[in-house]
Amino acid sequence: MNKSDSERIASVLENNGFQKASKMNEANLIVVNMCSVRQSAVDRVYGKIQNAKIKNQNEKSKCKIILTGCILKKDRERLFQQVNLILDIKDLQNWPEKLGIKNQELGIKNYFEIEPKYSSFPAAYVPISTGCNNFCAYCVVPYTRGPLIHRPAEDIIKEVKELIKKGYREIWLLGQNVNDYRSGTTQISTRNNAEVNFAKLLEMINDITGDFWIRFTSPNPANFSDELIDIMAKSKKVTPYLNLPVQSGNDEILKKMNRNYTVQKYKNLVKKIRKKIPDIALSTDIIVGFPGEIKKQFENTAKLLREIKFDMAYIAQYSLRPGTTAIKMKDNVPQKEKKKREQILTEILKKTALEKNKKYIGKTVKILPVGWEKGFLFGKSFHYKTIKAKGLKTMLGQFIKVKIIDATPWGLLGKQIV
Repeated sequence: MNKSDSERIASVLENNGFQKASKMNEANLIVVNMCSVRQSAVDRVYGKIQNAKIKNQNEKSKCKIILTGCILKKDRERLFQQVNLILDIKDLQNWPEKLGIKNQELGIKNYFEIEPKYSSFPAAYVPISTGCNNFCAYCVVPYTRGPLIHRPAEDIIKEVKELIKKGYREIWLLGQNVNDYRSGTTQISTRNNAEVNFAKLLEMINDITGDFWIRFTSPNPANFSDELIDIMAKSKKVTPYLNLPVQSGNDEILKKMNRNYTVQKYKNLVKKIRKKIPDIALSTDIIVGFPGEIKKQFENTAKLLREIKFDMAYIAQYSLRPGTTAIKMKDNVPQKEKKKREQILTEILKKTALEKNKKYIGKTVKILPVGWEKGFLFGKSFHYKTIKAKGLKTMLGQFIKVKIIDATPWGLLGKQIV
């Protein structure tokens, strides 16, 4: 979502007379697009602002620094004196007026209507909603981005069609909880004239003519429907990769997190998904050291990780987020213990991820190259596996075939088939 936001910021600025600076000390405007999900991200913002000031302190033209993105009230107060302006990302269409420059975006009513300056070819990020109504105890999104707002389905379909015409091959649908998506204002007729929910949106995008992949992030296990599983299973362009955040393997901790599902419900959901999509690659998100998490509760998470055998897991140490309900809980797991628990889960993941990846050795897979480095091409497979392969230099945006010759926990090594 930050990447998508930045593409829209670049579009508004470049449409109103700005040019991208090649070096920071040549800039007279720097925009810091902030994320507040983890404290480490917030800490980097402080460093970036100071670095920008140092880089530009000897320049004749005074550099302005704008802060935007997901900003907590506490950080807004602290950073107010460090930057020239703090602007709301949801108010992006009105930035030119606030910056005192000519506004070429007149007539645009909201953030979604701004055409992005796409920067990740051959992948493209398409937001389908913003904000969230879930209020997970550790999460700042409802406080920094506000309530859930859905984008009309016809606008999403139009954007995807235009991207496919331009040669984009990987479409990422973005939302804080994509399976909450509802488009009640759409004028597009569906197969049964029903409201367009996320499953139907996937189906409609899958029906668009062209050779491309569809990915999405991120769903909530609490309301992952059978309809969505069925659509994923039968849609040829929806890739067999799913990030399904579990956060904890203990029911008491899940309840404190306000996740609205149990470990058993999560396991049953995974079982249903794997039955319908046997080759699906599954990743997850896990928080260790949530307030009050005792050793036994953590061991439940480790047990779940061994049992599910994820292809990948994004493991984070809990950090205090002002404004969330978890801030009222006692953060009583020592930092040293959080780090230890993260390492334990990482070791489990290494074994299961390597076991999953070894199954690809000897197989030929279709990949989408994203870059070159030292004679190797890098890309992602249909199952979202990271591929490093020896081969001929290929134009970005062209699918190629690669034979897998080796595997690590974090990716696959291949050889291009000419």
